Amino acid sequence: MFDTAQELLDKIRLGEDNFLELKEVTFSEKKIKGPHPDGLADEMAAFANARGGVIVLGVDDHREIVGIPPDRLDDVERYVVEIARDRITPPIYPIVERLELPASDGSLRPVIRTEIPRSLFVHRSPGGYLHRVGSSRREMEPEYLARLFQQRSQSRIIRFDEQVVPEAELAELDNALVDRFRTRQTQDDRTTLLQKLAMARFDEREILRPTVAGLLMGSRNPQHHLPHAMIQAVAYRGSEVAEHVGDVSYQLDARDIKGPLDAQVVGACNFLLRNQKVAASKDVGRKDIPQYDMTAAFEALVNAVAHRDYSMSGARIRLRMFSNRLELYSPGALPNTMTVDSLPFRQASRNEAITSLLAKCPVPDDINGLNTSRATMMDRRGEGVAIIMERSEQLSGRRPVYEMLDDSELRLTIFAANPQGNPE
Repeated sequence: MFDTAQELLDKIRLGEDNFLELKEVTFSEKKIKGPHPDGLADEMAAFANARGGVIVLGVDDHREIVGIPPDRLDDVERYVVEIARDRITPPIYPIVERLELPASDGSLRPVIRTEIPRSLFVHRSPGGYLHRVGSSRREMEPEYLARLFQQRSQSRIIRFDEQVVPEAELAELDNALVDRFRTRQTQDDRTTLLQKLAMARFDEREILRPTVAGLLMGSRNPQHHLPHAMIQAVAYRGSEVAEHVGDVSYQLDARDIKGPLDAQVVGACNFLLRNQKVAASKDVGRKDIPQYDMTAAFEALVNAVAHRDYSMSGARIRLRMFSNRLELYSPGALPNTMTVDSLPFRQASRNEAITSLLAKCPVPDDINGLNTSRATMMDRRGEGVAIIMERSEQLSGRRPVYEMLDDSELRLTIFAANPQGNPE
């Protein structure tokens, strides 16, 4: 939006509208006096709740390029980013760019161009729930707000994982990752294939863009647009976090596991392999006995990335390893009419595009201890939970436990094996 300096300058000369806001930056000694942080937060949230827009800092109400002192550019950029992060719920991640524009006297003056893409979420700022109407921001009426929540939630006719990600580009979808979903019979070109796989859709401006599922399975860095779509893994020293309050060494290992979903599963499995203990049996002939069955862990992680609620901004999958168990937390309530008790017997998915892609994605060959006859990450037959329960119980003697926490997070607890042997 207004990508070149000339396009931006031409737009400034026409004045503010649905997509442009102009702000002069003023200072009081070392502090930024204006724009007020609450007002700037309101402007950003209003754009995100509408169709996106650009805020130019360094232009006054008369459309004059007054600029920003070069030695204050760092301060102003930090000011913008902190407001977007701390004063808006859920946070906004603006695209901040420095450039020079000609003032009326012909001199070049620095300004900061802040682009706020149309969001997948509904944002609240200090002024409430606002949206952009013409050159002003307005509070949304209750009926309009309810419709917007519905449009941008999983209850939309278009499932959340099939929604377009604003400002994402097709070039972000890696050819090698996309080609994994081709079969010998596939004759479609890239554009057609992406649409058939629900990895790309046309937005309201008829621009073909990646969907949530497309980025999660076809981008090397989906976290650029979906920063919460990751696995947060921590291995603890004891059986409880509280046992080690104040002890800096209570965490044995910690990782934020990113990348496409299948790579996250591999990364989490390798994290588990690296941190679990292995015992040697006392029977005739040495036999290594791990704490966890890797096939069960693999199934649990695949289910987590496939079925979590990606519309919950800021929520991450959490893998917590303790000395006697592992806990896997997946954001979101159970889909449809599923219950914790029915998990081993029924199947339902909120993310049809993601599960379809995982059912076409080859099983990785670099996970030690993985024993599966499947060729792909998912089999769509709903056998994953049964595998988790049965294989884990065979190893540890205890059946895994599923629990729903506050109707917003599913926790799976798998108990560690405690073989009669010598831990290594």
